[in-house]
Amino acid sequence: MCVDLHTHSLYSDGTDSPEQLVRLALAAGLKGLSLTDHDTAQGCGELERAARGTGLAVVNGIEISCLHNALSLHMLGYGIDPADPILIRRLEKIQEGRRVRNQKILARLREQGIRVSEKDLEAVSPRGQAGRPHIARLLVKRGVVSGMEQAFDRLLGRGRPAHVERFCYSAAETIAFIHQAGGVAVLAHPGQLDPSMRLQPPLIRELSARGLDGLEVHYPGHSPRIREGLKRLAREHRLLVTGGSDYHGGNRKNTLFSAHGDSLCPPNTILDQVLARIESRRRSPANDTKETPCTPS
Repeated sequence: MCVDLHTHSLYSDGTDSPEQLVRLALAAGLKGLSLTDHDTAQGCGELERAARGTGLAVVNGIEISCLHNALSLHMLGYGIDPADPILIRRLEKIQEGRRVRNQKILARLREQGIRVSEKDLEAVSPRGQAGRPHIARLLVKRGVVSGMEQAFDRLLGRGRPAHVERFCYSAAETIAFIHQAGGVAVLAHPGQLDPSMRLQPPLIRELSARGLDGLEVHYPGHSPRIREGLKRLAREHRLLVTGGSDYHGGNRKNTLFSAHGDSLCPPNTILDQVLARIESRRRSPANDTKETPCTPS
């Protein structure tokens, strides 16, 4: 039996509702599920209601872009209270950064002779956080590019004509306000940062000193060698081992829920360990920190 602790819904850049995610998880035989939308926990209540009475264990989650020493990271927060006022205030600032960046991206596209309005963008993200994937979908729909990957390669990726930086917090700040909201902080897909695994040991040592709780070891993009290396680092720093599919629905057709027998799929005992760490964290909240601008991917 296994769990999937990294999924996205239409509240950020996924294409399924939380209710649809629950149905997919049950069909895949999963025992646990977390919704980790980008910079918002808006869909967590809907996920919980959809899972009620099904036997599927769910945990509130979020994925937040942040920066550590000029390195762009994604931090997963599990067990957060979506109504926590500090979390809400921090997320509002991140979300405002998204809105400002979207406006600048649309302006740069206009300079390239490509007209996409804010109204167009709202139409493809009616519930959640609009971002570059939504803009990419519009570009595909209008025939400007042949696919999502080409949209980023030609226009939206770093160094491309329509790329714009946005505000986010440092990794230390992000870990702190995840803790303040009653959650645990887990570094998302760390193997993707450097496939050679030279970058990860000093990075994880530094983040552990700042309160990092875990590493996302089980991930579709992690080779067996990377998974073993991350497990060693987790043991060395007494970190949780978690995992998930990073499911986005139609936006990433090659990223699907883990199923029975999949070696990438974390066992359901991992969810028990996460819940135990959440309870421990709630008994020792962290302090607030200052804010820092950054340029996340």
